[in-house]
Amino acid sequence: MAEPHEMSPEQARAAFRAGLRVPTSGYSAGWTQANLIALPREFAYDFLLFAQRNPRSCPVLDVTEPGETSAAIFAGDLRTDLPAYTVYRDGELVEERTEVTDLWRDDLVAFLVGCSFTFEAALLEAGVPVRHIEAGSNVPMYRTNRACRPAGRLSGPLVVSMRPIPAELVPAAVRVTSRYPSVHGAPVHVGEPGALGIADLDRPDFGDPVEVRPGEVPVFWACGVTPQAAVMQSAPPFAIGHAPGHMAITDARDSDHLVP
Repeated sequence: MAEPHEMSPEQARAAFRAGLRVPTSGYSAGWTQANLIALPREFAYDFLLFAQRNPRSCPVLDVTEPGETSAAIFAGDLRTDLPAYTVYRDGELVEERTEVTDLWRDDLVAFLVGCSFTFEAALLEAGVPVRHIEAGSNVPMYRTNRACRPAGRLSGPLVVSMRPIPAELVPAAVRVTSRYPSVHGAPVHVGEPGALGIADLDRPDFGDPVEVRPGEVPVFWACGVTPQAAVMQSAPPFAIGHAPGHMAITDARDSDHLVP
């Protein structure tokens, strides 16, 4: 099997379809990763409006027709080709599983939402370390005290991902990631976690904690798990998402999202 970073999107999706369950940071270098949220058609407009009102956390890359199992930027099967899924009923997370074929419905509209994994290779190329890649773990993600702008029946808090950055490299991290506005862009907060209502960096709401070393600053980016936080708060009758950090590897290129 190829090394994770060398895998094409087709190879990675085949591995996940065969049962490989791993966080996808570092997989398929150069290819865009995306968050998944699938909602009944009756909630699709509410989510489109929610995403339009909260573009930093919910940058929509593609939307399917109801019942479709692939997308223009994802030639695989959305029911089987992610490493892990979350299933919600009335806002409650009822299970995580490695495929959702039997749960997919003809009225589900799937949204692929930009992911900050897309700019991690650019951070590394700029000499900015990415701790969760170094550690071979999932990125830490936190609910914040910042409310997203509600839309229709959907409301919820901003979720952020965190990467500890050496203080002298924070300007480089901001500069690099600001060139990827369609996959969260520049950080939403730098420094004191308490300003976001985060009491303990060692207890993320999603993902794994990472070491913050002396001289490093926690830097926070808007996160595509925000739609799932909205599902938890707003309690639509049914939804399917990706397990946080276990992304859809698309057929779009990271360079597609790079601006001058």
